[in-house]
Amino acid sequence: MSGEEFRDPDALRARAGVAGDPDADQHFLVDDRVLDRLPAYATEAGFDTAHVLEIGGGTGALTDRLLAVADRVTVIERDPTLAAFLREEFAEACESGRLDVIEGDALKVALPEFTTSVSNLPYGVSSEIAFRLLPRGRPLVLTFQLEFAERMAAEPGTPEYGRLSVTAGHYADVEVVETVPKEAFDPQPAVESAVVRTRPRNPTYSVPDDEFFMDFLRAVFTQRRKTMRNAIRNTAHISGLGDPDAVVAAADEELLSQRAGNLPPAAFARLATVAWETGDPEREPE
Repeated sequence: MSGEEFRDPDALRARAGVAGDPDADQHFLVDDRVLDRLPAYATEAGFDTAHVLEIGGGTGALTDRLLAVADRVTVIERDPTLAAFLREEFAEACESGRLDVIEGDALKVALPEFTTSVSNLPYGVSSEIAFRLLPRGRPLVLTFQLEFAERMAAEPGTPEYGRLSVTAGHYADVEVVETVPKEAFDPQPAVESAVVRTRPRNPTYSVPDDEFFMDFLRAVFTQRRKTMRNAIRNTAHISGLGDPDAVVAAADEELLSQRAGNLPPAAFARLATVAWETGDPEREPE
């Protein structure tokens, strides 16, 4: 896939009359080689590109490439000027029904039933967007800040491993497929970036309630240097446990003596199940 086949990123920005605004979290991906590879990470993995969702379309450099591999593309763009530009620049695709441009906040608008998402995310809300997309059970190719991407894909016992790793891994297999230098963007961000590819999967463990599991993780990882015994007791106000001592009394001693940063996801699932069953005296047993 050659960049010469597509609209030039700099020419698109010139036609749109925008330069980017770091204060508004607006960094345009302008490196043709990186732009070419983003859709390829989806197609080479065999992801379904019948309906691709792009969040943060900007001036359409990635949109142009997605239209070459997808039957249909939906772009969500919060900037009214850019949303209007995309409709004008890609008028033919819009008129044929192959492109739909939704003007609005990707955290608030109704998401379409997409088959894959390929997006250069706005970094300020990338975490919230990722965890709006992951539960949908669709494959994703997304750009993040490098540190965030490494934490998403981290393994237990590594410095990067944390709540983000367990939460992302609950929904999908996560891999960092490329590191992207600052120079690939204009204006340049302050940090390096990375491309993450996720493949949805069902976890090998079960949890009693997804929302409770996420609250439990958020709670205990606030005290990742404490043993799980102390973390559970000290964070009941976050996890919502009415009787954390009952959880400690019922849980496996070996798990309670570990620290959050060393426990695999399945161990958190076992602890969360005990917490669900014993930590709230008012909850009706199932």
